Amino acid sequence: MKDDADNVCGLTDEELDRRFQEALRIANEIKKSKGVPIAKYDLERREPYLEYPDGSREYAEET
Repeated sequence: MKDDADNVCGLTDEELDRRFQEALRIANEIKKSKGVPIAKYDLERREPYLEYPDGSREYAEET
């Protein structure tokens, strides 16, 4: 029997990753077109932020 430990519904992990990334891209494009900010993470600053459709960023405040 073939080892299907890394397959879900006949899809490889790589295909699932590709589909997930594409779904996120589409969801973010919809948010941008509606004027809704998108939650992102700045790897350099190591902080979450909201990115607005005009490109401005609002970093989370410490509580």
